[in-house]
Amino acid sequence: MKLQVKKIIEICEGTLLCGNEELTISSFSKDTRTIQKNDCYVGIKGESFDGNAFYEEAFQKGASACLLDSFEGALQDEDERVIILVKDTVIALQKLATYVRSQLNIPVIAVTGSVGKTTTKDLIASLLSQKYKVLKSPGNLNGQIGLPLNILKYQDEDVLVLEMGMNDFGQIETLSKIAQPTIAVITNIGTAHLGILGSRENILKAKLEILSGMANETPIVLNYDNDLLKDVKIENHPVIFCSTKEKMDYYATDIHVTKEKTEFVVHTQNKKEVIKLPLMGEIFVSNALLAIAVGSLLNLDLATMKQGLENLNTQNTHMQFISLKNGSILIDDSYNSNLEALASALKTLLQYPGNRHIAVLGDILELNEYAKTIHEQVGALKEIQKVDALFLQGENAYYIGKSAEKNGLDSQKIHYFTTKEELTHVLSSFLKEKDICLIKASNGMKFQEIVESLKNNETI
Repeated sequence: MKLQVKKIIEICEGTLLCGNEELTISSFSKDTRTIQKNDCYVGIKGESFDGNAFYEEAFQKGASACLLDSFEGALQDEDERVIILVKDTVIALQKLATYVRSQLNIPVIAVTGSVGKTTTKDLIASLLSQKYKVLKSPGNLNGQIGLPLNILKYQDEDVLVLEMGMNDFGQIETLSKIAQPTIAVITNIGTAHLGILGSRENILKAKLEILSGMANETPIVLNYDNDLLKDVKIENHPVIFCSTKEKMDYYATDIHVTKEKTEFVVHTQNKKEVIKLPLMGEIFVSNALLAIAVGSLLNLDLATMKQGLENLNTQNTHMQFISLKNGSILIDDSYNSNLEALASALKTLLQYPGNRHIAVLGDILELNEYAKTIHEQVGALKEIQKVDALFLQGENAYYIGKSAEKNGLDSQKIHYFTTKEELTHVLSSFLKEKDICLIKASNGMKFQEIVESLKNNETI
């Protein structure tokens, strides 16, 4: 959607420091490393740097305008560069996205949840793209900056599929009021951000803020298999339930996990179909059911949805299967971690055919006073007892090992390391042909460095 500079100034209550207010803007970027010609660069203050300081670099790389909330440069007479000054660029982005959304009369699907929201979003987009032109959130850009930028990418798509993330109260509410979803999806309620929100019931409350920007009678799709979602009471919105265990609106039977695929039978109100997902793990069946419910709401037939699910592009999914040079397999799930996601990842590890099954686990972050308890619960998972080796690194990962041993795992299988470097060195020698190795921790633990080191190791 094209916006004139004067319209941007009006929406954001900004000031034009210099340049032509008749200039038309059609794209926005906050990163000078990836900025494209004629983008409007948005300077955002981060924790470690101030994006406003890079406005000159943005212009040098072809930006047509800059939207800033601080400016310390020098303006020259008849300066033709377009520089807009606002009070807060993040709020300005949100106002712009709210305006653009208000001009659209198309379905907007919003997806949130403690686990699986990115995969569910990708499945929904893949399914809907069989019939519609779809704009979806790239990767996991789902926050107070990422979601507005995604909406501002709108050109002529038929459907928006947006992911919504949060770590505190009020954040989903803000995003929902910007996006004004016509369909909401909640994948589950787990323990992510428990240390901030204090209880799973509070996490549910925060996730239900997704209804804040929705009109009455717009539907919400929920995972019935989640203990909190199955009993949730929602007024003024039709609730659609999906399940892998009970006969709900959409449900699955005959689930079979094979190497790199998961096969199941989906049952809708009047039809059933065999689906072969190009993803390995029972958790993905729940995600697929939620996607099928959304597709049905947008009038896709089951055969079309089957094609969309089975043709999913798995290149950018969080869980990546990587073949190392020595014939072992890495399951790279190092992007993030919480109790529920970890249990699912361990189940996938054990289902993958191979020689030894090795779990490399690090800390789950943002748990605060719940950290010891949650890590002990990880160690008590029945899946932990079945691994052939448990490699741990992190202050709280120590409790995983202690709990695993207490619950029956042979202490000889438990290996604790004080640094990632030490763990990587030992693991590189430990891995043998046909071993299957899961690597998972919260993103702040930087376990992606372990993955990259193993991928680049010529001796493995």
